[in-house]
Amino acid sequence: MIPLTNAQIRAFKAQAQRLKATLKIGKNGISPQFLAALDDALGQHELVKVKFDDFKDQKKELSPQLAEKSGSHLVTRVGNVVVLYRPKPTPEQPKE
Repeated sequence: MIPLTNAQIRAFKAQAQRLKATLKIGKNGISPQFLAALDDALGQHELVKVKFDDFKDQKKELSPQLAEKSGSHLVTRVGNVVVLYRPKPTPEQPKE
């Protein structure tokens, strides 16, 4: 995975300010169902906000794990909210 530049991170932070939290981490934590929902959300939107409803005391440890398990970049963590970015895969051109 190619690391994000500082300019990209700033742009994603600015975009994320206008977003609402797409997903919330509840009492089940980072379950397979949550990861599947996160994968689906990242596939549709690229930039996703995740809110910690539970596990607020563990958010510093869980945020990088969340990015790693979802194959995304951790853009920022502010308060109980994490912003993740994963670029949409570019469709390959058909070979002729």
